[in-house]
Amino acid sequence: MSLKEQFEKIKENWLLILIVVFIFGVMIYLPNSGSIGFSSQNKMAMDYAYESSLASGGSYDSYKNYSQNFAPQVENRKIVKTANLGLETKVGKFSEVDSKLREVIKSSDSFILNENIYSNKVNSREIFSGNYVIKVNTDKLENITNQLKDLGKVTRFTMGVDDVTGQYTNVNIELQVERERLLRYQEMYEDAELINDKIELNDRIFNQERTIKYLEDSIRDIDQRIDYSTINLTVNEKSDYLGIAFVKLSDLVRSFINSLNSLIRLVVLILPWVIIIGFFYAINRFFKKEGTKVRKK
Repeated sequence: MSLKEQFEKIKENWLLILIVVFIFGVMIYLPNSGSIGFSSQNKMAMDYAYESSLASGGSYDSYKNYSQNFAPQVENRKIVKTANLGLETKVGKFSEVDSKLREVIKSSDSFILNENIYSNKVNSREIFSGNYVIKVNTDKLENITNQLKDLGKVTRFTMGVDDVTGQYTNVNIELQVERERLLRYQEMYEDAELINDKIELNDRIFNQERTIKYLEDSIRDIDQRIDYSTINLTVNEKSDYLGIAFVKLSDLVRSFINSLNSLIRLVVLILPWVIIIGFFYAINRFFKKEGTKVRKK
């Protein structure tokens, strides 16, 4: 059959060919739609839930920049306080200061989160230093700081204040948005009929609950930083006499002997030249005297 005859056959049976193509397309589309697992209505609803939550509160990761938001409209400010204190005590008094410090911490129901005590030797004396990170109730911060100042000479003291109102406010807004999104997912899960819809919605609900838990922990962490202030304390032993070393008798004797040896070497080195110069000087004087006597005669 020629090519022209084939085209003629196709023109005559175009309707039959169109029906076959349509059936074939339907067979391909139906399995794919089943594998997706979402009815178009549920898919559109979930996408709308996600987009509306973004429009209300922003993305989940945006909480990282909350500290830059001042939130001046909020009257109840959220303040985090941090104190840095440096103390100086006499050599040998470090253990006493350390004991008193722990008494202050215990009596005020405070906590030592971290401590690092180390020592080094200076002129055969062991000198101690210590670094402490202390958590105290914010209401007791000033009183405890004053008690710690009495333990030694204050060499450094600063009080830092960080306003986290914007961060706190925005995390709470984000949490509310994520909770509303979770409720929409849960409602859609109850209404879903297809098993694949329920599976994917269940995954989204799980991720949403994890996001909410993370935001709740973030708020709890901010509350703890507000309720409990931090004191960074440093204690150093110091003495004005540590740099002064008394001279030992053995060092004096050694220095004297070294000086005497140097003097002897100098005498041995110069003495022959002194004798030679003296010899020539004596001869010169002798001949001058003899010359004077001859002229007088």
